[in-house]
Amino acid sequence: MGRQRVLSGVQPTGNLHLGNYLGAIRNWVEIQSQYENFLFIADLHAITVPHEPATLAANTYTLATLYLACGLDLNHSTIFVQSHVSAHSELTWLFNCITPLNWLQDMIQFKEKAVKQGENVNVGLLDYPVLMASDILLYQPDKVPVGEDQKQHLELTRDIVNRFNHFFAKPNQPVLKLPEPLIRKEGARVMSLTDGTKKMSKSDPSELSRINLLDSPDEITKKIKRCKTDPIRGLEFDNPERPESNNLLTLYMLLSGKTKEEVAAECQDMGWGQFKPLLTDTTIEALKPIQEKYQTVTNDKGYLESVLRHGKHKAEAIANQTLNEVKAAMGYSIPL
Repeated sequence: MGRQRVLSGVQPTGNLHLGNYLGAIRNWVEIQSQYENFLFIADLHAITVPHEPATLAANTYTLATLYLACGLDLNHSTIFVQSHVSAHSELTWLFNCITPLNWLQDMIQFKEKAVKQGENVNVGLLDYPVLMASDILLYQPDKVPVGEDQKQHLELTRDIVNRFNHFFAKPNQPVLKLPEPLIRKEGARVMSLTDGTKKMSKSDPSELSRINLLDSPDEITKKIKRCKTDPIRGLEFDNPERPESNNLLTLYMLLSGKTKEEVAAECQDMGWGQFKPLLTDTTIEALKPIQEKYQTVTNDKGYLESVLRHGKHKAEAIANQTLNEVKAAMGYSIPL
């Protein structure tokens, strides 16, 4: 048997931060040799909220460059842009027509984001879990790396698979494969530097809430110096009364490569004035090779274009095959 297939993507909305890297991309890099990986830039998802047309393409190419800079190996991973493969949009429409409305209205993230958008909430925000299902199922993956906050969307994908196969597949001959979640326990949920109870997010209006992968040493120093702490001396993991302590120790653990036990012992008697410079130096050193590789790829535009062109062709071949199988099962005529 060949390697199992893995599918995942990230939106090109602003710069990648440590939460994206430690919660997703670093995990892709570490396990990529074990799987056949399809990793895309989710630019169709990026417009479910108001966006700036002048920067969408630039952000897309920046993210693709960061994929390579973080260590994704083209021998194991296919990198492509979601909107370059039209099957994503077409399959979404087909799935829309078999997905009950109440399934989408029950999505927690829709409820949270709809409150923020008020009367301006768009259909795309409601419907993007169906697009996510299409993203996944086009490539018939075995595993989908997800954070804890995305588990509900993967469950909806699995519900769509079961519903589609029930309506349109022959008994014991499913058209669509049921994907399984691939969840990284440590680092799957990196929290904000300004509030240890909230996830680090690109949508947070404060730049001080996150460390971006392309931040300069001076920016990293400033953000860690100003990050939220508590007045207690001695740092510890897993104390619900000290979310910032747990978050910053976790960042140090993940970026230094030390074990939880080693970090707990090293930092148990430290004050914040001693720990913050340690975290700062560790963060700068951890991001240095990523930033150097990013600059190398940026300086060779032709290389990036060739990567995305090859990725598009490889993804398109698989996606179109799945799309045609879905359309045939639903009774569509074959194009003449």
